[in-house]
Amino acid sequence: MTDVLIDMEGGANTRAGRAFAWILFTEIPEGDWWVGGHADNTFVSPPGAFLVNVVVPEGYMNAAHKSDVHAAVTSAITQVMSGSSQAGVAASVLVVIDEVTEGNWGAGGKTISLDSIADSVGLPKSGERFRWVRSYFEAKARQFASAGYPVDVGGLLASAASHRQPPIA
Repeated sequence: MTDVLIDMEGGANTRAGRAFAWILFTEIPEGDWWVGGHADNTFVSPPGAFLVNVVVPEGYMNAAHKSDVHAAVTSAITQVMSGSSQAGVAASVLVVIDEVTEGNWGAGGKTISLDSIADSVGLPKSGERFRWVRSYFEAKARQFASAGYPVDVGGLLASAASHRQPPIA
């Protein structure tokens, strides 16, 4: 699963990139997980019920990246649990991607940005993926400006905040 995370995060297979790839498995006691009103496997497909929560910085994944993550995480679980990745086998593997708003992620007691994460894990900011990230945040900055949001509202890459234009009078 770590390799899936490294791949989905842009391939930062560095010491810092691996240190950023956290996985938490929590087994739910029998009778505490209900699907379709039943605590048994009445509505659970092989290899079992899984709820995978993937947490990423906002604006780092477009729709295609998210689809790739859904497929890769589901495939990894089904391969390990059943040795198969046949269609229909993984209907009870749910993958939810949560995006953390820029400025809301912290480590070591400090707020970290997507820019600083890329720097620390060794991802180049000159490639196609980060160009998409910048485009996303530049559009968000323009949207904030046109709606009259305060300049210090947060939620923007510092490098994209410079693309804020004054509100239209």
